[in-house]
Amino acid sequence: MSELTEKAGKLDAVDELAAKRAEFVLDGPEGAVYLDGNSLGALPVGVPGRVADVVGRQWGEMRIRSWTEEGWWTAPERIGDRIAPLVGAAAGQIVVGDSTSVNVFKALVGAVRLARETGAGRDEILVDATTFPTDGYIAGSAARMTGCTLRPVTPSEVPDALGERTAAVLLNHVDYRTGRLHDLPSLTAAVHAAGAYAVWDLCHSAGALPVGLDAHGVDLAVGCTYKYLNGGPGSPAYLYVRADLQDRFDSPLPGWNSHAEPFGMRSEYEPAEGAVRGRVGTPDILSMLALEAALEVWDGVTVEAVRAKSLALTDFFLECVGEYVPEGRVECLTPVPHAERGSQVALRCAGAGPVMRRLIERGVVGDFRHPDVLRFGFTPLYVGFADVERAARALAEELSEATAQQSHRV
Repeated sequence: MSELTEKAGKLDAVDELAAKRAEFVLDGPEGAVYLDGNSLGALPVGVPGRVADVVGRQWGEMRIRSWTEEGWWTAPERIGDRIAPLVGAAAGQIVVGDSTSVNVFKALVGAVRLARETGAGRDEILVDATTFPTDGYIAGSAARMTGCTLRPVTPSEVPDALGERTAAVLLNHVDYRTGRLHDLPSLTAAVHAAGAYAVWDLCHSAGALPVGLDAHGVDLAVGCTYKYLNGGPGSPAYLYVRADLQDRFDSPLPGWNSHAEPFGMRSEYEPAEGAVRGRVGTPDILSMLALEAALEVWDGVTVEAVRAKSLALTDFFLECVGEYVPEGRVECLTPVPHAERGSQVALRCAGAGPVMRRLIERGVVGDFRHPDVLRFGFTPLYVGFADVERAARALAEELSEATAQQSHRV
């Protein structure tokens, strides 16, 4: 047994979140090491039974009565309140529904409209130049719709780029490629000092680390639920609108579900009060209630404990990679300082695509990002330290074998 294997066993033995692993559907000890929860979280064991009940009893037997008797109608706000403490928000500020992309559009256009209440000359949107492509596409459409200029800048450039023309700023909390954690408190403060509104994409941070939406005065935020929140493929996203902005939030997608009197069927639109303004059309109940069941794995868990384990896992992975992987074969793109690191490790590697395919064949599941990035996500609720050691060892073995084969061909 190697020293790192022994260390992994000791760390697992004192892991306060270790028991949570049993609440997920995972392969056994000799099965796959799943390090792709930053793309799709594992299935919580309680979800299949809940979905079966929703389909068989609530839909199959009760049918339309379930909108009221089973709480289907209020699910978007109820589940939003379940997510709220995971992102540092009080109840009544998050509504669940639609996709992340749709919610980015609502939030960004809404932010521009808020900014123009006090400054008609605010005609510029700043967008994270390193953002996930869809956020950039949506920002471009929002800019065209509102008559704004779109200006891509890196998060570090935001403070100097802000000005009297800035209406809204769209930023990612964690960079999806590198795992870099951006400084939400200071960047939000800078946006506010310029008189603009901050919109944050939390897809790679919610459920992995403290966010502090209320504490840091974030204006609007969006996020998906199928990564660290384990809501399932295509599970609905969420929209946060700070409480004191809700009565002024003017959604560009005013649907009947966000009407003050949704069943009044009036031709004139009157927005509802509170987080309900973020709703649009009929919610996807099957996915919505699967997500609600998935969120039960958070019972008894604090985000702080998850963050502590996340940092310990990524620290240990980097230690194992440094010990096992041949020198010069990979370059770490993820910042080493804890304050700058999300819950993933990205390694630049020649031939990254084929390398990841072979790792998956070995039972270590991560993912590949074009052109040369191996990405490993660490979900503290079900990833253990033995998983981490095994993954690093498999990576080292794969790279060593590839080097040997290349030398043999030469």
